[in-house]
Amino acid sequence: MSHGIQPSELGFFVQIATGGSLSAAARNLGVSTPAVSKRLSQMEQRLRMPLVNRTTRRMSLTPEGEVFLEHARRILGELDDLDQLLAKGRGSPKGLLRVNATLGFGRMHVAPVISRYSRLCPDVEVQLQLSADPPPLTDDAFDVCVRFGEPPDARVIAKRLAPNRRLLCASPKYLAQRGMPVVPSDLARHDCIGIRQGNDAYGVWRLSSGKGRREQTETIKVRGALTTNDGEIAVRWALDGHGIVMRAEWDIERYLAGGRLVQVLPQYRTPGADIYAVYAQRHQLSSRIRVFVDCLSDAFARLGNKSDPGSAGIA
Repeated sequence: MSHGIQPSELGFFVQIATGGSLSAAARNLGVSTPAVSKRLSQMEQRLRMPLVNRTTRRMSLTPEGEVFLEHARRILGELDDLDQLLAKGRGSPKGLLRVNATLGFGRMHVAPVISRYSRLCPDVEVQLQLSADPPPLTDDAFDVCVRFGEPPDARVIAKRLAPNRRLLCASPKYLAQRGMPVVPSDLARHDCIGIRQGNDAYGVWRLSSGKGRREQTETIKVRGALTTNDGEIAVRWALDGHGIVMRAEWDIERYLAGGRLVQVLPQYRTPGADIYAVYAQRHQLSSRIRVFVDCLSDAFARLGNKSDPGSAGIA
């Protein structure tokens, strides 16, 4: 009997980890729960370490199991990429595609693209996870991450999908009560709705004016009674008249057009928030990832064409 890891055990363990229980893994594999339990025990005995903590109601991975899962997913993904590379031009993409996006943007824009992609590539299994904060670029849990702003890490490929701006806005009711800010320093005297997301410095807004050598950036420390990690909630609070919010144009454009929100300090620019598809360099030859990123690009190009000619945002 070999004392090393068997190739067939990689997919088997991924099924256990993603299923959440031995019974769920058994159903997915089409075998009995005792058979799954026996095979897992044989793996652990051969590796001389526990991979799964078992209780009567639930299971969880041990630290060794987490490491095993991370590498198993990566190896299986690379095998899929190799298979597609060698069989390039024969058949449609296959394998597993793991996608991450932010909550509101993922629901509104990424999920519909996945629906179309699934019809185009029926042999690809797609898993979409939405999160308030983007995962670290070193996290191997996802194949493609849709995120705002160009990543500084040169180890990943970042394809720009669409231009996008962050705008300051508030409801007409709030501005009637508190007045319209004229210069950035006025924001310090206003109620500003905070959003805790990603690596952005919380409570600090940077506004720029001018271009080239004449460009000037002001850093304003803002405050307010309301904060959240969900951008949609922050916009809702702004609509209710609780203060000024900084939000991506795609999220507020309809409210600006309808007059429910009013842009604040439109003559100043905020840090860029262009939309990117980010994936590891080793995936650049994967047809399932390449086709998905192309679907994203086509979708955002269509959205951009539907927007007003002067708009730089996503509708």
